[in-house]
This record gives sequence, C-alpha cells and structure tokens, in this order.
Amino acid sequence: MQDKNTIAEFNAATLDLVNQIIKRYPQGRQKSALLPVLHIAQAENNGWLSADTMDYVASLLGIQPIEVYEVASFYSMFNLQPVGNCVIEVCQTGPCWLNGAEQLLAHFEKRLGIKPGETTPDGKFTLKTVECLAACGNAPVIQVGTEYHEKLTTLKADELLDKWTAENKNSHTNPYL
Repeated sequence: MQDKNTIAEFNAATLDLVNQIIKRYPQGRQKSALLPVLHIAQAENNGWLSADTMDYVASLLGIQPIEVYEVASFYSMFNLQPVGNCVIEVCQTGPCWLNGAEQLLAHFEKRLGIKPGETTPDGKFTLKTVECLAACGNAPVIQVGTEYHEKLTTLKADELLDKWTAENKNSHTNPYL
C-alpha cells in the first residue's frame, strides 16, 4: 500500500498471504475472507480503509464494493478516515462506565487535547469510544491495536501514554504477519 490517501496494490508477500487466506474457503465463498483481508488492508494503509482500499479488497475477493463498505462501516475495529499512529479505544459500555471509564476518557481527552474521533495535531494519537471489549470483569478497559489494558486508573493511563510517546507507538501492525 502507498501513503495515507492512495492505494496501489499489496506487495508480493502480502498478496501471497491474502491468497492463502482466501484459499481457506470453498470456491465461490471468497467473501468469507473479508474480515481478515480488511485487517491486513487497514494495517498496510496506515491504520485506515479508504474507499480505494475497500474497492481493491472487493476486487481481490470478487465481490461488490458495497459489500465491503457495509462490513467496514459496521465494525468499530475498522477506521474509515485517517488515524494517528496509536489508536486508543475506550470501552463505553455499562460495566466499564460504572467502573470509571467516563473519568478515564475525560483524562485522555485532557491529556491529549482531543475528543473521541479526533487525532492529535502531531498525528500520534487517535481517541475512540467503542462498544464492549468483552473484558467486563476487569473494567475499565481500553484496547490499543491488539493489546488490552484492563483495570485502568488515570495513573496507569499516564504511564501508558508516556511509554507510547517515548517509543512512538504504532498500533497499525498486521495481525496476520
């Protein structure tokens, strides 16, 4: 994939991986590979899915672009606009909210200077609210890439932000590599 605004094609290694995934499903059922291929496409396209990227995925799977758009717009794990290097997803469902997610979100907003759905001016962080992250017993919970952070406090959140800033955290890794 190219820069944040254009799509070319997957490189040979990534295309080989995509073809391996497609082959897991019976002939005529390539659409079954849509979720993993979207994850790969998003990772290869700086953490988001442009219309061109989704059209490319549709062509690889032999399906209509609208079928890709429907899936990508349904799941909060897919980003349909450019995002920062580190996407912080704060669970906003009942158990997390009752255990401090609202205060945690407010802390992230204050510390980063952004609201949910926004990206810091330096492009390092995007803040999102999402529905259930399925770790209710350890609320409040956030997800960054494939990492879960549970039983968070504002102190732990500050430690994570400091760590991610220092290491220039990039949460857009390909989960299939």
